[in-house]
Amino acid sequence: MSNLVRNDPFDDFFRGFFVRPVEFGQGGEAPTIKVDVKGNADGYTIHAELPGVRKEDIHVSIDGPIVAVSAERQEQKGIKEGERVLRTERRFGKVSRSFQLGQEFDEGRATEKYIDGVLELSLPRK
Repeated sequence: MSNLVRNDPFDDFFRGFFVRPVEFGQGGEAPTIKVDVKGNADGYTIHAELPGVRKEDIHVSIDGPIVAVSAERQEQKGIKEGERVLRTERRFGKVSRSFQLGQEFDEGRATEKYIDGVLELSLPRK
């Protein structure tokens, strides 16, 4: 025989609405900048995901073969009178990432673009 289960569509709608979402593999760790680093004979190209960060809040520093990217996302406090926050999942604060490339590059010819939450660094080799 088969088991019959009653399904109320309102149960599905409200299920999980007032509980904290499950974060697999993160365990409440601080957010990190996710990067792609590509290299060829001419230099390096770095793509860093920084969604929700203003261009003015991104800082890149270069020290020899070491590249450091830091950013800060400001919390927007737009709660009106009579409103209350039921749930917030977005993170705010500072985040940074640094890594060492195989060779030094020409800092004077380095370029950067920031489009749609992705920072692109072009770092030509010396």
